[in-house]
Amino acid sequence: MLSFGIVGLPMVGKTTIFNLVTESGVQTSNFMTGKTETNVGMARVRDPRVDFLSRLYNPRRTVYAQVQCSDVPGLVRGASEGRGVGNQFLEGIREVDLLVHVLRAFADPDVPHVEGEIDLLRDLETVSFELLFADMELLEKRIGRIKSGKKINKANAFELEVLEKCLDALENEVPLHQVELTGEERAVLRNYNFLTEKPVILVVNTDEEQFKSRRYPGREALEEAASARGLKMIEICGQMEMEISRLSPEDRELFLADLGVKELGSDRLVRTAYEELGLISFFTVGEDEVKAWTIRKGTDAKKAAGKIHSDIERGFIRAEVVAFNDLYQMGSMAKVREKGLARLEGRDYIVQDGDIINFRFNV
Repeated sequence: MLSFGIVGLPMVGKTTIFNLVTESGVQTSNFMTGKTETNVGMARVRDPRVDFLSRLYNPRRTVYAQVQCSDVPGLVRGASEGRGVGNQFLEGIREVDLLVHVLRAFADPDVPHVEGEIDLLRDLETVSFELLFADMELLEKRIGRIKSGKKINKANAFELEVLEKCLDALENEVPLHQVELTGEERAVLRNYNFLTEKPVILVVNTDEEQFKSRRYPGREALEEAASARGLKMIEICGQMEMEISRLSPEDRELFLADLGVKELGSDRLVRTAYEELGLISFFTVGEDEVKAWTIRKGTDAKKAAGKIHSDIERGFIRAEVVAFNDLYQMGSMAKVREKGLARLEGRDYIVQDGDIINFRFNV
């Protein structure tokens, strides 16, 4: 199961963000100091398409897609040296496929910043450099082992060439996910689980006034850094969203309208993480259940059928497919069929995001 990990310095609001995306409520302190365990939960991918299908079919059960999320212990300087909590931080990161780096923009005299003052760019660099140093250490050890070997064969020579290329990039402060590599070269890295190879999303945790005005110290510099690195950036007021989460659905909509936003930042974060992980959803619909199923982008119909049940994959005959937008525009499945927009696809059909599928099978 692909997952994303919430990372950052201590006391920046990581656990608040974790509680929001996993809908855990305030179950753990928002600013735990000395936390050494990684919390794991499931984040629901809120999807207006599922909402529409649920209204259309009025099923007994509606199931949204989910993605696994981890709340990783806060980083401390020197984490790359592998000591204490720092080692747990790095190990927590190695277990996930995407990093959500929380940066603190809000000031709170009762919860002082671990570095003494708010500086978004400094905090970004602190975490980035620890990941970079950890990867450099791993590369240097492997390169040393290859070079000290009695005989270097063709495979080892190619591996050495790739690893030295990566080490040179890291020494120039270029993370591995930005290094241009061929498919064959990238395959060499799969054995190592390098930290800087993982995609990153930046989350700026603001106070309520900063969120409303979209102004806070260091915003422009951070936006420039994010743009230069090709990173997506999302602003969330964690404390405000925690308060909103306690409201009724009706009051929540009024609150969001008053703020002038269409959705919560935590919902946008989960959806962005889902997309960055290369995941898409297809839907099954009916009076009993409307459900979003998670698959990797590029999955064929036969394998997608296996997500529902192995028997359906084994006995796959055809997939009856309707694009969500066609159903949305037509308003009913009967009208979709009248217009000839429902189609039969074979096992090699590549499922598209938003496909509504009824699998035909025989076991």
